[in-house]
Amino acid sequence: MNGLREATAEAVGRGDLDRLVRLVSDLCAAGDWEGVVLLRDRARAALERGLQLWPAAEYAEYRLALEAPGPYAGTVVVEGAGRFALGPLWEVAASTHAWEELAPHLPPGPARALAAQERVVRGEDLSAAPGVDRAVLDLPAVLQAWEPRYPVAVFHADKADFPGPMPPALRPVHLPLPGDFVEDDETVEALLDLARPWAEQSNGRVQAVLVEGRAEAAVAALGQRSVLAAEVGGVWALAAMTWAAASGGAYGRRRGTAAGRGAAWWALATVADLEWPPDPADLGGALAAMRWLAWEPPEFSMGWGLHLAGELPGEGLAFAVAASDSRREEGSPEAPSGG
Repeated sequence: MNGLREATAEAVGRGDLDRLVRLVSDLCAAGDWEGVVLLRDRARAALERGLQLWPAAEYAEYRLALEAPGPYAGTVVVEGAGRFALGPLWEVAASTHAWEELAPHLPPGPARALAAQERVVRGEDLSAAPGVDRAVLDLPAVLQAWEPRYPVAVFHADKADFPGPMPPALRPVHLPLPGDFVEDDETVEALLDLARPWAEQSNGRVQAVLVEGRAEAAVAALGQRSVLAAEVGGVWALAAMTWAAASGGAYGRRRGTAAGRGAAWWALATVADLEWPPDPADLGGALAAMRWLAWEPPEFSMGWGLHLAGELPGEGLAFAVAASDSRREEGSPEAPSGG
């Protein structure tokens, strides 16, 4: 291990970023977590000498969050950390550590609460866990019986997988005339927020409408005349909204599955006209009562996509959201077909 630490000092002295990144992997393979911390600290300190070695420091923290024992993984989970990592470090750490292992070592603050909620979406019941700020997301600290088992991110040393819900079998549908628009800024904003980073931080776009009529009329109000579509259950719709809201799209910063769940709950509560925070039973009832439509425009073929519409029972109102994003080059590893 001393040889790896000596190599770290030498690489920092030469400003050899590529060598430092390889050394992070070597130190992790050796289980020298103190050595990884030392490399992180030396790479950051090199900035004072004008050496741009911060990517090695960022990568070291990512690997600590992903692979190191709780005392090391927990300490890097702070707000703002992992800005250039494959995901926020609270999600990375929570993907491979139980709450019992992380909790004693997580600093207080929003990142701690988000790490807790990431454990919740992975099935842990933290409703009685002490030291978690419930106000950060204002969500139950246990999955509800009516919620999906959300597809969650899987992180690796050099890549990450972000699965979404299984795409439904879509069929061609000719749409009716567009419904008349209904002004409701709060509802539209909640729907737009599901994919806002795709539009604001990446190449994508997101649209949302609330109209009189059925779900098909809401899709038509987005400028569509014929689409591929299928009715889906509320559980699928909530999982799709959560997946989209967790993602940063092609180039935006990923928000994480816990934040995605929060955005999906907020959108659902808003369209159902429920006060926040909603009673979970009321929200589950509203989800089940709505008619949901998954759809795709004919031109959508590859990339990040959320195309969803729903109807409010007994109110004669429907809503639709259309969001898409893609890389400048071909290929889009994060997006499941159909979004």
